[in-house]
Amino acid sequence: MAKKIIIIGSGFGGLAAALRLKAKGFDVTLVEKHPDLGGRARVFKKGEFIYDGGPTVITTPYLFSELFSLFNKRISDYVKIVPLDLWYRFVFNDGETFDYNGNDKSMEEQVRKFSREDYNGYKKLVNFTQKIFNKGFTDLADKPFNNLVFMIKQVPALLKLKSYKSVYGLVSDYISNEKLRRVFSMHPLLVGGNPFSTTSIYTLILFLEKRWGIHYAMGGTGNVVKALEKLMKEENIKIIKNAEVTEILTENKIVKAVKINNSEVINTDYIICNSDPPHVYKNLIKSKEDYNFLFKQKMNRMDYSMGLFVYYFGSKKKYNDVAHHTIYFGKSYEEHLNKIFEKKILSDDISYYLHRPSATDSSMAPDGQDAFYVLVPVPNNLSKIDWDTEGEKFKNLILDKMDKSILPGIKENVVSDFYLTPDYFEKDLATLHGSGFSIQPKFSQSAYFRFHNQSEIFNNLYFVGAGTHPGAGMPGVLSSAKVLDRLFK
Repeated sequence: MAKKIIIIGSGFGGLAAALRLKAKGFDVTLVEKHPDLGGRARVFKKGEFIYDGGPTVITTPYLFSELFSLFNKRISDYVKIVPLDLWYRFVFNDGETFDYNGNDKSMEEQVRKFSREDYNGYKKLVNFTQKIFNKGFTDLADKPFNNLVFMIKQVPALLKLKSYKSVYGLVSDYISNEKLRRVFSMHPLLVGGNPFSTTSIYTLILFLEKRWGIHYAMGGTGNVVKALEKLMKEENIKIIKNAEVTEILTENKIVKAVKINNSEVINTDYIICNSDPPHVYKNLIKSKEDYNFLFKQKMNRMDYSMGLFVYYFGSKKKYNDVAHHTIYFGKSYEEHLNKIFEKKILSDDISYYLHRPSATDSSMAPDGQDAFYVLVPVPNNLSKIDWDTEGEKFKNLILDKMDKSILPGIKENVVSDFYLTPDYFEKDLATLHGSGFSIQPKFSQSAYFRFHNQSEIFNNLYFVGAGTHPGAGMPGVLSSAKVLDRLFK
């Protein structure tokens, strides 16, 4: 008789884990607290506008394709994923722009536009990030780091790759122009890290993008969730929605069952959590007597990612000259990030990521209109910011900034809008302190030092998703499910 596995949460890590373990012959049940699947990748609809809730940048489509090929099926029969020519448009507060893409000739022109002498440094940086990619992603992203000896064996290679440097520090070794430093060091913000403290291992994202490009799922990222849900149903994976796990029941360092909505108990052989590990350990496991001193210290020392303020809005005016992905830099960089990560205070000098899916996909908005979301890094809820008071003010600040730069006239053209604050991430998505990406990707919180894919405390409890190895972002959470392939042999 097949062993039973319960998967808690239906973000991409949970969906991928369900399919990978089903392919291994387990009896898989996925439980999700919301009425819809997707976790951070949920879909919101307001009027005729469709808004992807969270992740919008697909960099490793093969990791999705693999999930279908496990069952001898093709992803193209379920969802259409298309490459984008322009990956990101970077806009600086003085109006200068940098169009970031996979074309070498175009990238040479863009770099030389800002600093002719930095082009050779840029090429050397890309070559070095390929070495980091080969080690950090190709070799290690799907390997479990549950063993300290395995971690120690990696140290010489990681030191050779300058993992002790920050992303910004490594980029600055190759590039002198401050604007170009921002362009090539911003990637940690996509996975919850501060470029000035995130280990330079994360510059591998630079090469990862170059290796596979940037893609978009027609109909939005939510259509990838729908495709995976359809595949799960075809393969007889049981899905229970509106089912919040309120407790994980344990006995003698073994997890035995989950309690749903404070009432129903479902027994199981294994539990896979696609839920924030610090939330699970602090709130879902009520009895803490199994936690040893070192694990308690680990819990206490963790630094959490920034929070996110996400403003979704439709425009009755179409902004045809605005790119699919735009990243806008405010005046300050290090000082601004310090306010978010260290001082935990709001700033008027914001930077943001603007998503305009209707640039590629007209189905996301009514004819002649545009759908947007703007994502602004903010302090997490350790800041004690009262978002009930500050939310509307901050929304208006964002609108004002966009009106004066990328989206002139937007204030008069918004026809549908709402926003999410770190409170949503804490209450609805159950991330401790309302962090957008669980714990920060510092070296001291990476690989073995992150929460383990197989629990340090309970042998039959496992984790996938942003808070475990290898980390946040679509490639990270999908790779965390691949780690299970090695743990469940």
